[in-house]
Order: sequence, then C-alpha cells, then structure tokens
Amino acid sequence: MAGRLKAPTGRYGGKSATERQAERRRRFLDAAFDLFGDAPGYRATTVAALSEAAGLSTRQFYEEFHTLEDVLAALHLQVNAWAEEAVLAAFAEARDLPLAERVTAMFRAYAANVSGDPRRIRITFVEIIGVSPRLEEQRLARRSRWVDLICAECDASAARGQAARRDYRIAATAFIGSVNGLLHDWSAGWLDATLDDVVDELVRQLLGILRPEGWSPEGD
Repeated sequence: MAGRLKAPTGRYGGKSATERQAERRRRFLDAAFDLFGDAPGYRATTVAALSEAAGLSTRQFYEEFHTLEDVLAALHLQVNAWAEEAVLAAFAEARDLPLAERVTAMFRAYAANVSGDPRRIRITFVEIIGVSPRLEEQRLARRSRWVDLICAECDASAARGQAARRDYRIAATAFIGSVNGLLHDWSAGWLDATLDDVVDELVRQLLGILRPEGWSPEGD
C-alpha cells in the first residue's frame, strides 16, 4: 500500500477528528503492546489480528500506520522513553548524593521501569532484533542515546573530582551492552538472581569504570 488511507474529519460523538485519531492510534498501540510483548509476538501477528484485538478495522489500521513494523517502531521508542523518564527523575532526586548512591538510584530506576512489565523487556531486547535495517538503525540510535546519558554522568562526576578524567565513550558503550544483555538474560530466567542482584552487579561495573584501581577521588 502506497500510503495511509485518509482519516475522516469533523466532530463525531463529541470528539474532534484529531481526538478520534489519537484514540485509535492508542488502541492499536495498546493491543500491539500485548501481542508483540507477549504471545504471539511481533513476527506471528497480522494486521487483521491486531485490528481485532484493538476492536478496530483493518481500514482504520491503515489510516494510522503503513505496516506492522511502524507499530513496533513506535512501541520501541515508547518503552525507551518511559525508561529514560524514570532515570532522569531518579537522577534529579539523587543529584546531590555521593557518586555510588547516584549511580545506584539511576540503575534501580531503569531496571525497575523496564523489568516491571515483561512486555517492555521483550519489545526492547527481543522483538526489535533483526526485523529490518530501518529498525536496527533505530535500535542503535536509541542505544547511542543511552551511551550519551552515561557519558554525561561520567563527565559530570569527573568534573566534581569524584571519578577519573578520561574519554568514557568506549567504556559507556561496552557498559550499555552489559546492561542490555544482563537484563535480557535475567528476564528470560537464565540467571538465578534477583533484580537487586542484577542492579548491584551493574553498579559495581560502572563504579569500576569510573574509579579504576589505584585512583582516589578528590572529594565525594
């Protein structure tokens, strides 16, 4: 299909066309959150099945999206946005705490947000993988955003004299890979560990990056 069908305009049922469109889009995303994030998964879901789950028609689907891939892309960005909001809120509250407490607060917020609903983990770490070059580019771009966030905290800590002064981009990229892999394996039940165990391990790794052996903080 070359493009989306044109949605109707005007007011109906007390709602504007824009409000109705937003409601339809949300219903499709909510249904996809269940289908992609649980059973049967993205690859086994059809437009007809998603439309039925949303209580809408396939015509209405094509008024909102071109393909199911568009839906998965939107969900992937949404799940990451929720996690980022949680991390930034935790960081704002912990801004004046010592380094170890700040790092712990940030990762507890991230882990709790992502793992609080197994559908979020599946969409972020499983369903998005290998779908298409477009979604791989989106996944890597979103991961780069997390790397930027880690680098910013590392640089700020170094400026305070609480961490070593260095270029943190390679280390931050490797660390984000550890975060993704560890949370995926934990959520899949491949690790005999609690979420607190996982967070504690990630905090130890990041503190080891920030404070290598032999380095002493100027102040904390």
